[in-house]
Amino acid sequence: MFTSTFTFAKREFDEAFHALDQVIADTAKSIPGYLGEESWENATTGLISNVYYWETMEALQVLMQHPAHLEAKAQQSRWLNGYHIVIAQVVGSYGDGGIAHPLNAVLPTRPQQQTSASE
Repeated sequence: MFTSTFTFAKREFDEAFHALDQVIADTAKSIPGYLGEESWENATTGLISNVYYWETMEALQVLMQHPAHLEAKAQQSRWLNGYHIVIAQVVGSYGDGGIAHPLNAVLPTRPQQQTSASE
């Protein structure tokens, strides 16, 4: 599994941005191998982070090569004050099942392990 994390500083979002963003979101969700996403905003810096989860690198590349994504990339300076992307391979994921997460359906939860004070 893979993640693509898109962190950015926003400028003004106009109607064209929202329309293109919706096309990209709908496209991502339609790609076989898309597992889900999360969004985060840092209240201190104002940066926004979107994390997309993918079953395979090939699924992620389908989105990266989609015309709407390429158009957004070409026009990003209209709407963003900067961005950074991290592509990572997921080597593990677990929790207690108490919160919803895009990988809950793909990877089993594992019970919390007791640790000693020296760990």
